[in-house]
Amino acid sequence: MNTASGSQSIWTSAEAAAATHGTASKDWNATGISIDTRTIKPGDLFIAIKGDVMDGHTFVADALAKGAAAAVVSRIPDGVRPDAPLLVVPDTMAALQDLGRAARFRTGARVVGITGSVGKTGTKEMLAAAFGALGQTHASRGSFNNHWGVPYTLAAMHPGCDYGIFEMGMNHANEITPLTRMVRPDVAIITTVAPVHIENFNAEQDIADAKAEIFNGMDHNGIALLPHDNKWFSHLKAAAQTQGVQVLSFGEHADSDIRMVDCLEAANGSRIRADVMGEEVSFTLLIPGRHIAVNALSVLGAVKASGGDLKKAVAALEKIEPIAGRGKREFLNIGDPDNPVTLIDESYNASPPAMRAAFKVLALVDPGRGGKRIAFLGDMLELGADGPRQHAELALPLQTAGVDLVYTCGTLMKNLYDALPANQRGAHKPDSKQLAEIVPDVLTPGDVVMVKGSHGSRMDIVVETLRALPGQRKNGIPANRKGIDHAL
Repeated sequence: MNTASGSQSIWTSAEAAAATHGTASKDWNATGISIDTRTIKPGDLFIAIKGDVMDGHTFVADALAKGAAAAVVSRIPDGVRPDAPLLVVPDTMAALQDLGRAARFRTGARVVGITGSVGKTGTKEMLAAAFGALGQTHASRGSFNNHWGVPYTLAAMHPGCDYGIFEMGMNHANEITPLTRMVRPDVAIITTVAPVHIENFNAEQDIADAKAEIFNGMDHNGIALLPHDNKWFSHLKAAAQTQGVQVLSFGEHADSDIRMVDCLEAANGSRIRADVMGEEVSFTLLIPGRHIAVNALSVLGAVKASGGDLKKAVAALEKIEPIAGRGKREFLNIGDPDNPVTLIDESYNASPPAMRAAFKVLALVDPGRGGKRIAFLGDMLELGADGPRQHAELALPLQTAGVDLVYTCGTLMKNLYDALPANQRGAHKPDSKQLAEIVPDVLTPGDVVMVKGSHGSRMDIVVETLRALPGQRKNGIPANRKGIDHAL
């Protein structure tokens, strides 16, 4: 995401050659960065990354044919003329990282880094909107938060940006340190610490330590925004202060620097009143869930700590809507246009705390005439030996949320299915493809359906099956559901 015009140059051949210690075959100007010819745009600099399965050099000719300004290569690919616009480097992945570091070095932007066990991408989107109202803002696309996504996002940043927003993820120790040393955030946010990816760690404290690696890229002028309500708050605070980083807290705790004073939750969002370091603000979020409201506090804290205009930031936050895979809501006509199925798409990822938060949102949405609350759930991955227990323990929050039927898939979700009372069991299938096959037979008009699971569980297959149901529609609010969607 970048508010800069797509026609603005971000790299000249000379600048890119200097940053990567490469050799440019001719002069060119690039207006973007690409590592995928499926989404490449004219003017992009195509970087031929060699992965475990694919080698980007195979697609260089295609990239140039689609209008790439040039290609970064470690050898002249077959079918490409030696006089083509190329930047030849020893290693293309290292070149991507070099471009990222150079982009960070040359920018005067205020840079915000974000990590956390859950809520990273949603908070990143709120940060991008809030800072986007204050100036030219560049932010990670999607969940580009790993060893290639972070340098890619950095390399694509226009040097004239006012703000840069960078998400950093991990599922092992020592993965955030190299990322934060590239990003060098002025402000760092940790959304929360929870036992996610726990199978790769000895204890939950190790996860807290891994998240605290974000401070390794900061200097004594840095500011950390930490979740006061999280049990690891004091641990994270000590880690930040050890690095000389100033700490601000956010949450519902009375001592929070950015404190939620009140939160009215409804099916379609929350009305929030908050004290942001002495400045009171009130606003409405169109994304439901108390956890989203708390993460919005960290965004306002980042704006305030950066000297930004809170009123402009709040106005921008009020316009954000849920995105696909992370709470997007759609209405599907399966035979009764005035009494559609409500689809809540939470299919992108899942963890125990994220599941519980999603169930609370589902509980707020009333079914239509004759409808039921239904959950389609796939395995939560990387939970280690506790995985079976943590799946089974979702039974109680599902009952508390008033979910009528639960359909599950995957080896781990079988533990939840077996823990449910008989009247709440829909069906269990080995995988999401087989679960999707029964979707047309189990829905009735008026149902409210939530789909959620870890990315590797491929619950997007269930979502796409729902969207493909005959006669369904995605847009418009049915007359008999407006009381729900205008509750705020």
